[in-house]
Amino acid sequence: MSSTDLPGFAILGAGIFATEAHLPAVAKLGPAVPPLKAIYSRSLKSAASLAEAAKASLTLPAAPEVYHDGDPASSLDVLLARPDITAVLLVLPICTQPGIIRRALAAGKHVLSEKPVAPDVAGGAELIRTYEAEYKTKGLVWRVAENFATEPIYQRAAQLVREGAIGEVRTFKARVCNFADADSKWYKTPWRTVPDYQGGFLLDGGVHFAAALRIMLPTPLTSLSAFASLNKPIFAPHDTIHALLRTSSGAHGIFEVTFAAPAPRLHARERDGKPSAQRVIVHRVSKDGKEDKGEGEDKGEGEDKGEGKGKGKGKGKGKGDDGDEEMDGKVDSEGEREERVRWRWRWQQQQTTNNKQQWHVNGDGDHDADDG
Repeated sequence: MSSTDLPGFAILGAGIFATEAHLPAVAKLGPAVPPLKAIYSRSLKSAASLAEAAKASLTLPAAPEVYHDGDPASSLDVLLARPDITAVLLVLPICTQPGIIRRALAAGKHVLSEKPVAPDVAGGAELIRTYEAEYKTKGLVWRVAENFATEPIYQRAAQLVREGAIGEVRTFKARVCNFADADSKWYKTPWRTVPDYQGGFLLDGGVHFAAALRIMLPTPLTSLSAFASLNKPIFAPHDTIHALLRTSSGAHGIFEVTFAAPAPRLHARERDGKPSAQRVIVHRVSKDGKEDKGEGEDKGEGEDKGEGKGKGKGKGKGKGDDGDEEMDGKVDSEGEREERVRWRWRWQQQQTTNNKQQWHVNGDGDHDADDG
């Protein structure tokens, strides 16, 4: 049986993320993916462009068929009526997705849709209830394509927490600092420039960080209280949020996200005429419960070095792209002997030169600091 005779899938949406993320992912999976049969977009031009890109990157004998809103004979409804297309990949604007998810499910298609589920909580909850009541029972699968939830590094952290590597989780902290401006290709997307959905960039991008935190916590989040603010007018309605969270086990913590960092790099110096600085506080807790706090300051030496220098009683060491310090478990006392410390598990990821993420989960187990 040739690939043209096999059931396949369609991509609905032909924007940046369909081109730069989903299509390369499909190409990387190779023969594990069913054949790509069709591309839909509101315009013929964008659908045809993605179809030609798919032909090249997937080495197809012919480009997938093109569907768009400009011709009733090539409409989305015509695509969804095709029996040889059993699943659809939705990469559409936030406010457009819920209605098309419903149409695809009603047509008997499995659905993989982009995050977030809907423009607001009420709409997302209603869509989930509809799926579970009307379509899940029929064997149809709907999955949200939240990539952070499947990243190996987050999955590994979650596994360690579940296995008790840090003891019982009592507190946690997530801090994500992003720089974006009017030159960002994401901001230049028309539906993001004037968002008609709740939260703006915080909803569009913040769901990633919330998903990562939910994966790593051993019990679900049950309540929150938060403040949101706008620091860069172009990102209305909000670009920064600080939230207090609580889980079903009673663990509580802080969730901080901003897309309004003052500069692309967090060095203690001027860059492109804009001041930028980062202050790092390193906490060490010994077995007797006494905290030894040392301050780290970013020297900002070199284009990408950002070496940190520790102060205070405890020795700080570490070299990071943004001048962060990490503790090394050494304490200056009684001949600089190495203390066993109450392990504070700290994990940092430099996603790009413009984005900074810090994740902390505090447990109650005693471990060597170097174990992490």
